[in-house]
Amino acid sequence: MLETVVSNSLGNVDLSKIVLAMGALGTAAYGVVDASKGFWGGISNRGFGDIKKVVSKCIPVPAVNSDDASALELPSALAALRANWLNGMALTDQKSIAKALIKLNLTGANANAMAAATGVDATLLARVAAKLPTGEALTPQETDVYGRFDLLLAALMDQGYQRGDQRYRNSAKLLSVPIAVVLALCGAWALDGNGLTYAETGRALLAGLLATPLAPVAKDLSSSIQAATKLAQSWKR
Repeated sequence: MLETVVSNSLGNVDLSKIVLAMGALGTAAYGVVDASKGFWGGISNRGFGDIKKVVSKCIPVPAVNSDDASALELPSALAALRANWLNGMALTDQKSIAKALIKLNLTGANANAMAAATGVDATLLARVAAKLPTGEALTPQETDVYGRFDLLLAALMDQGYQRGDQRYRNSAKLLSVPIAVVLALCGAWALDGNGLTYAETGRALLAGLLATPLAPVAKDLSSSIQAATKLAQSWKR
């Protein structure tokens, strides 16, 4: 009896096609979200605030009419980093560029601020900043401090970029959910122009809510359902 019920249920409902359809719906919702990047960066702006917060700790805001300001100041550095972020450059490359920009801004004037941000000795880092432009050899203590500065700077960049990337991905998924629901309702209405029943509206809402999390794994899940269906059908034999 159980075998007959399972077989009939699987025969009436093709779960693999339903999963693939919801996966396609989720992909379409992601596409709409991604299209927002054409309007001042759209959803891609999410997460850059975490990067800006970390970088601003290391590169101080330039003073007006300052004679000792670095050639690449904070506004220019942030503009370059934001362009890389919006363009979707690999995170590893973005972190390397951010770290390089900060190290290029290392001067005797801002060595104290960078030392405070990374937790290294400010006096030794100031000496390193004075020697780097001249090519003068560093002492073992200065080399050690500069190496620690490099490692701690990499950790700071990793913190900012990982948080930013997580914020961006979560925001994109969250925005995709209502878009998927709207697309599902529009699709259901297009199939039945006479108006949707409560049951049809409920199914469309459910499909829209499930579409976003299903989109990345829809193909694998569909293959698993097909394999399970074949196994269930073999019970009848």
